[in-house]
Parts: sequence; C-alpha cells; structure tokens
Amino acid sequence: MNSYPHPIIAREGWPFLAIALVMAIAATLWCATWSILLWIIALFVLQFFRDPAREIPQDPGAVLSPADGRIVAVERVNDPYVQREAIKVSVFMNVFNVHSNRSPVDGTVQQVWYFPGKFVNADLDKASTENERNAVWLKTANGTDITSVQVAGLIARRILCYVKAGDVLARGQRYGFIRFGSRVDVYLPLEAGVKVSIGDKVSATTTILAILPQNG
Repeated sequence: MNSYPHPIIAREGWPFLAIALVMAIAATLWCATWSILLWIIALFVLQFFRDPAREIPQDPGAVLSPADGRIVAVERVNDPYVQREAIKVSVFMNVFNVHSNRSPVDGTVQQVWYFPGKFVNADLDKASTENERNAVWLKTANGTDITSVQVAGLIARRILCYVKAGDVLARGQRYGFIRFGSRVDVYLPLEAGVKVSIGDKVSATTTILAILPQNG
C-alpha cells in the first residue's frame, strides 16, 4: 500500500464538499439570506475532512496515536482479537477532530477483522465491544503485536479501511477513515510504557501513546 500524499482535504470528503459547495452557491444565487446556513454546512464539511500532513517521531519504540482526539480509556483488558492480556488506550474523536486514521507503528498487517454492530456513543466504554468496528492486527519487526481498532460512533455510519493481511505499514501512514464521530482503540503489550492519561488531548502521528521495549 502506497503512502497517502496528504492533499489537505481527505479524498473521502471530496464528494461531500462538492455537493455542499454547489448547494451553497445555488442558494446564494437564489436568495443570499437563505444561503447562510448552507455556507455554514459547507464550512463544517471542509473542516471535518481536512487531512494535514504530520511530523513523524523517529523513536523506534514509539507507538503513535492513530487518531486525533481525547484519551477516554487506559486500562488492562483482554485483547479480543489477538487473545492476550493487553493495555487498551482509547482515543475518542468528536466531529471537530481530523478523522484520518494512521498506523501507530512500523509493522506488517497480520489480519483484518470487520464486525457489524451498534452505534452507541463512542465516548462510552461499551462501544469497544458493541459498536461496528474494524480491527487491524500489526506485528513489528521485533515481533511485538499491536492491534488498532476503528470503532463507529453515535452518528458515524461508515468505517473505511484500506489495508489487508500482508500489507506493510510505516508509522504515521494513513490507512483508513471514519466519518462523523468515532473512536480508535489501541491494544498494547503489558510491558509497554504508556505515556498518556485519561483526558489528554492527542494528535494523530505526532503524539506518542507508549514506548515499547526493544529487546524483542
């Protein structure tokens, strides 16, 4: 899978932005007063689908945030995908966050799972197991397993994932998108040194969630 070129506006948003702009322009020609709401909607669509390039930390042991948002969970759990005890770090994205999802580590995709489900508020912990979700299992060069799970939210109705088993991802590489509010769960090995706390605001790629030991 090739690296995404970051064209400022995510490709997933181009049709929505085009429709919003056409409607706003048409409304302006018909009635400037009534067009104000449509221009506000167009601006919302523009900000929602922004997709800025990010600086990538080069620490080989760093696990990077796969999404913009706020940390809503840091806890020891069972990773239901790789079947192991793990530390789960969850990032909640509201509608004003960038919604591109990016690889937390350099690694090879071992498997991808998709699960249909509910659309409860992604801020709730039960969203991790009850909502529609897509899990990507990554293995680093030294054999460490990382699971990154896209979780749909209350109004999110579309999870996009562009990778498959065998693909090699670089840290910070764009691999998916979730439309209109959601969360991403990252399952880490127990020995990972977590660097974030509940309530912290994080940025995709630039924020380090944890540091992995480098002894294999």
